[in-house]
Amino acid sequence: MSEIKLKQIMGVLDQLAEDTSVPRNIRRGATQAKERLTQVDEALDVRAASAIYILDDLANDPNIPLHGRTLIWNVISQLETVA
Repeated sequence: MSEIKLKQIMGVLDQLAEDTSVPRNIRRGATQAKERLTQVDEALDVRAASAIYILDDLANDPNIPLHGRTLIWNVISQLETVA
């Protein structure tokens, strides 16, 4: 995965984490997924799979607004090209 693509994904996760129209647990999960992606002591595919796991749980939350779910699905699809 290119460094540019990874930065774009992290930018979207930051955007989601700072969106006050999204429930707090979703913002917290976006931050956790970003932290998993930044751990350089693990292989990139392991980090991506861990982030996908976190984001998949968030996407299935019934309280998430539609725009937040769409952002999460977009990030998951980008991360799946790595994992």
